[in-house]
Amino acid sequence: MKRGSKVSAIVASLILLWLLAEVAAQKGSSVFYDFHQEKPGTIHKISINDMPPPNATKSANNFPEPFRRPASAVPKALPGFKVNLFASGLDEPRELRTAPNGDVFLAESSRGEVKVFRGLTAAGKPEQVSTFASGLKRPFGIAFYPVGSRPEWLYIGDTDSVKRFPYHEGELKAGGAATTVVAEIFPGAAHARGHWTRDVVFSPDSSKMYVSVGSLSNADDPDEHHYEFHRANILEYNPDGSGLRVFAFGLRNPVGLGFEPRTGQLWTAVNERDALGDDLVPDYASHVQEGGFYGWPWYYMGGHQDPRLKDTHPDWRAKMLTPDVLIQPHSAPLAFTFYDRTQFPAEYHGDMFLALHGSWNRANRTGYEVIRIPLHQQGKATGEYEDFLTGFVTDEGQVWGRPVGVAVAKDGSLLVSDDGSGSIWRITYEGK
Repeated sequence: MKRGSKVSAIVASLILLWLLAEVAAQKGSSVFYDFHQEKPGTIHKISINDMPPPNATKSANNFPEPFRRPASAVPKALPGFKVNLFASGLDEPRELRTAPNGDVFLAESSRGEVKVFRGLTAAGKPEQVSTFASGLKRPFGIAFYPVGSRPEWLYIGDTDSVKRFPYHEGELKAGGAATTVVAEIFPGAAHARGHWTRDVVFSPDSSKMYVSVGSLSNADDPDEHHYEFHRANILEYNPDGSGLRVFAFGLRNPVGLGFEPRTGQLWTAVNERDALGDDLVPDYASHVQEGGFYGWPWYYMGGHQDPRLKDTHPDWRAKMLTPDVLIQPHSAPLAFTFYDRTQFPAEYHGDMFLALHGSWNRANRTGYEVIRIPLHQQGKATGEYEDFLTGFVTDEGQVWGRPVGVAVAKDGSLLVSDDGSGSIWRITYEGK
């Protein structure tokens, strides 16, 4: 080959490498985003290959200051959907669950109460509001047992225990005193710190109960810190609280739990670790495999080692599972529901709606929205998610709303609890 030809080939190669780098850079900038890019209908898909190395950016401390909802502020949805205020003046409204008869149950965690909303007025407000139970310790999880149309018990996941109340269809107040089913979810639970939400869900055949337990720390090694025992796990019990075993482990903070109706698989939504940079580590939603290891704290998705810990479990590292849907890092996914009614268009049927509580460990905010995860009428995700309900942050970055709980009402509308404004929002579909 002549010298000129060699030079031309080298130049062409350099140009190709530059173009590939530009494409990669553009891809990275489009994958990671902040609240300015969150808009109903926008689709995101993050893969393991998109993740930057640890500490590619400084770790931010960007907690949102409390900000009163502007009088005209309403969350935003796609055309055809309408958003109305269903209830307000609530004290830390968290998980929502719809009873078989259509009553909507809400955990007011700070108040230590569970409320019930019944009926719907012409103005789109509940006809009745009642306190079902009080005197609880930061309740979150709500589950009806047995599964089906005629439950006999209402289970509550307190931060340190699981309790149940007698319940029969239509009761607005507990029919008797609480019975403690699990007295201590993990050693020292009565004085627990760290991640405090405990969701509760039953298998479709009502034979097993599952409880989500987040870690105390960000990334402390459980081998060296006894306080992480039975934390960062999903625990399995018999409905009477016996038969404890770890169903899945290495999930830093698995908040919401739910069984996907079509496949019967257990799903969860997980807050991953902080302090490794703006765009690391992605949060996620995923079906959960029995006995599965999801990495925390030694590793994170893709078999990456956390640089703050030693590689002490290489056998687990080799077997760790990759979640179904990676979500913008630090978005803080909490509770979710599967859409099982018919008011929304057919393409929404069976999809997951998941609340993102919002970031603090990013320089530019993200989260503060409800996303839709398409399951394609097969109960299986393909990695993408869509912004569904946004607008909880002002253009200046002031946070007035933080979604937590999501439930499908009897009429097919979607209810979203918002502990930033102390409200519940109702989303209906009225056609294009």
